[in-house]
Amino acid sequence: QVRLVESGGGLVQPGGSLRLSCAASGRIFSINVMGWYRQAPGKQRELVATITSGGTTNYADSVKGRFSISRDDAQNSVYLQMNSLKPEDTAVYYCNAYRVSTGRGLYDYWGQGTQVTVSS
Repeated sequence: QVRLVESGGGLVQPGGSLRLSCAASGRIFSINVMGWYRQAPGKQRELVATITSGGTTNYADSVKGRFSISRDDAQNSVYLQMNSLKPEDTAVYYCNAYRVSTGRGLYDYWGQGTQVTVSS
């Protein structure tokens, strides 16, 4: 069983910064893509950023230039550095691991989510 655990959420003022972390544990041989998604109240879950095993990154237009995604494959972890935060960034942020090789096949996993609130 693979488990993703996020941390680093919280309350921050507009213009501030937060760093989210997500650690995957369990029987893992490799993870193809790791990413962050978010869901604000009353809205659908949306992509924030992804990073492939080769280091290729992809960002939502709304966060380009402000957020930065990185990963540490030795730790099976992914990080999201969020700068210049805006109230519209307020949401529950979810970690995703896509096409995780467990030795028994390829599976996708989600974390439980961490709340990010941007407010003065």
